Amino acid sequence: MTQATTNSKHAWHTALAVYVVLLACVLGLYFDTAHAIVTIWIRSDTFTHGFLVPPIVVWLVWRKRQTIAQIVPQPSLLACPLIAGAAFAWLLGDLAAVNALRQLAFVSLIILLVPAVMGWTVARSLAFPMAFLFFAVPFGEFAMPQLMEWTADFTVLALRLTGIPVFREGLQFVIPSGNWSVVEACSGVRYLIASLTVGTLFAYLNYQSTSRRVLFIGLSLLVPVVANWMRAYLIVLLGHLSGNKLATGVDHLVYGWVFFGVVIMLMFMLGARWSEPTPKPATPATSPDRDSRSVSLAFTFATAIAFAVLLAMPVIARDAIHGSNHALARPQLTAPGNLGSGWTSTALQPANWQPAFQNPSVQIQAAYANAEQVVGLYLGYYNRQSDDSKLVSSENVLVKSKDPQWALVSRGNHTLELGDKPLLFRTAELSGTPLAGQAQESRLVVWQIYWVNGTLTANDALAKAYAAGYSLIGRGDDSAVILVYALKGEAGQGERAIEDFVRTNLPDIQRLLETANP
Repeated sequence: MTQATTNSKHAWHTALAVYVVLLACVLGLYFDTAHAIVTIWIRSDTFTHGFLVPPIVVWLVWRKRQTIAQIVPQPSLLACPLIAGAAFAWLLGDLAAVNALRQLAFVSLIILLVPAVMGWTVARSLAFPMAFLFFAVPFGEFAMPQLMEWTADFTVLALRLTGIPVFREGLQFVIPSGNWSVVEACSGVRYLIASLTVGTLFAYLNYQSTSRRVLFIGLSLLVPVVANWMRAYLIVLLGHLSGNKLATGVDHLVYGWVFFGVVIMLMFMLGARWSEPTPKPATPATSPDRDSRSVSLAFTFATAIAFAVLLAMPVIARDAIHGSNHALARPQLTAPGNLGSGWTSTALQPANWQPAFQNPSVQIQAAYANAEQVVGLYLGYYNRQSDDSKLVSSENVLVKSKDPQWALVSRGNHTLELGDKPLLFRTAELSGTPLAGQAQESRLVVWQIYWVNGTLTANDALAKAYAAGYSLIGRGDDSAVILVYALKGEAGQGERAIEDFVRTNLPDIQRLLETANP
């Protein structure tokens, strides 16, 4: 055994020991994030595959053991800025209660420890196994609304081309044999995520050229989307032709998974026809043959301590910021009385509707009337935000997909000139089923905007960014959703009433929110 081989083995023993220690530091310091990831794997069928990702990564690294064994690991301080960036991203994600950012940053820290401890040559050799670890992050549900919209578009179009008349409103549609709706389970997001995960692994293992890998991964994205469209259409068609005896209960989901499984199997069978043989691993260049064990050992442990301190800093900063925020009093918010321009408080609500915003610190819902119209006001105030109570969340919606009375018909935006600057509102139209004593359904128009520590925005990402930024400078994450709604009426009557109410009273509403938590 040569001196170089002995040095390489000692270097690997040291590097692996340091990596394990730093990995334990990451898991310990960011345990809440790791626990949140595993919890989502357990409770969500969409992300159950996450349990398989770490073992697959270990197996992929094991396959490369002979290649990386020929490289002498060398710690790299050049990874410090990247680790600092990932740690800061985690801090921002925690302050803004953005699970995806927090979890992506957590996995990035685990990956960046490889070049930090073992060097960039090792990191390049393990690039795919490390990148595959990102599939463990429960990420992708943000695409659900768009996928649901596309599924509804295709299903309605295919039914009409088949000769079946369809009346559609939003994600609800009616055919002669019954009513159907596209809900979260119909979006196909779980098919898409599963296909992309397995397809990416298949492309890496079976192809060597980048073009073939990219092409197959692209197919792994496209095929499940189109397959889900066909699945939805065939289920509705099967229900229609069978008089709603088939594909309307549990078999609805069974047929969907069987159809998806067949399609994906065919995709892999087709892809296997163009597989490329795995080349013999090339021998990488090794480090110079010199005995520098004592120097490299000292340098390795010095850099390990530096990385450990760097990893701990965002957690310390988080605890300090949260500690100051938790010292704040519970906000006090009461419905304002009579407002400007003849808007007076009334007990008569425009409609029997309440938005589904989860666990606000405090919320109020009131109604105001002028000579022509009644307008409703909902304020949901959040502070000391957490995973269970936060302003911007996929669970905070105007109406749930399975609401027995209300359904979302359309969404849009409206720009209102207030003072010398335009202000963008998100708008929506809701359809309500007739209640006892009503002759026809209700139509509700809703305007929505966020208030974040005095800043108004209709954008989810900006609301999160403002909350994180204000928390960093010590102002806290106090935020609120402002909803103004009215019955649609005729010739835009509801929109005009909301616009008049907002123009006149938005400044007073802002002042009310500013004094909720002085």
